[in-house]
Amino acid sequence: MDYKAIPFEQRIKENIRSYSMDNLYALDTLAEYCKALSAVTGAALLVTERHGEKIISVGGFAGFTPDVVGEPGRKVKVYGRTIAHLYAETGKVPEEKRQAVERMLDGFAAMLSHWGEETYLHTEMAIYVDGLEQKLGVQHVQTARGENEDALTGVYHKLYFEEHMRLIDRAEVVPVAVINVNINDWKYVNDHFGDEESDRLIKTIADILKQEKKPDYVIGRVDGDVFIVLIPMAEDGEAESYCGRVQQACLSFEDAVLAPSVACGIVYKTNVEEMIEDKLDDAEYEMFNNKFEIKNAPGYRERLEKRT
Repeated sequence: MDYKAIPFEQRIKENIRSYSMDNLYALDTLAEYCKALSAVTGAALLVTERHGEKIISVGGFAGFTPDVVGEPGRKVKVYGRTIAHLYAETGKVPEEKRQAVERMLDGFAAMLSHWGEETYLHTEMAIYVDGLEQKLGVQHVQTARGENEDALTGVYHKLYFEEHMRLIDRAEVVPVAVINVNINDWKYVNDHFGDEESDRLIKTIADILKQEKKPDYVIGRVDGDVFIVLIPMAEDGEAESYCGRVQQACLSFEDAVLAPSVACGIVYKTNVEEMIEDKLDDAEYEMFNNKFEIKNAPGYRERLEKRT
């Protein structure tokens, strides 16, 4: 496939045809959810594949033959294509509760569509970016480990990170969370404890960033004490949650010398016409706002200086 010729949006519209329920959902978890929903509402539930094959059945559907054309139930759609059908039998639900149960089932079908679409987008984006790397002759990090990594931290070095950043731009993926992570008072550690401890601080922060990330996050060390984290197709609150976990892990770190702390600035690329590079200054600005808050918070100086 010529990845330069086929935009990402066109790819995801076409490839959904090859996906089935087990590609998009953890069916065991979905079955447990259906059982719980049935127990709460009193409705019998049946989930089928797009052509009517039964996947999950809870309640009175033993002799039922789905007619996905004539009586399709509630359709579960991913990128405009029906991926599943949700049937419900509410005859045993009390009349006064039936309307509320029907609304709940409508919401469940909509939620299934949302879950399926998120899984599909993440999967296709990963495949697409890998294809772009091959097309452009860039070796994948798994086959070139060490060549693309910063020697001290193990995250991407600046040049490879910038290449990966451009690949995400070419893939026309949105939204992308762009996070500037800056180590607070790295110079203080260097001045008081020397190069070895200040390097250990950088490595400690990198380890925390890697520990808290998800597999599709892209992390680069772009300056001595500065990291950039990219979250392709970030969900609402995902970047904020990640930064919160990183900052809490820093506060929880116990060490005789180091008191790690970072400031984080988050911005979003929301338009495929935008470039991630153009968002970096805005992320830095937000980082400095966060740094001001952190360094002026009660107890910050005491924690930093108690090791000296």
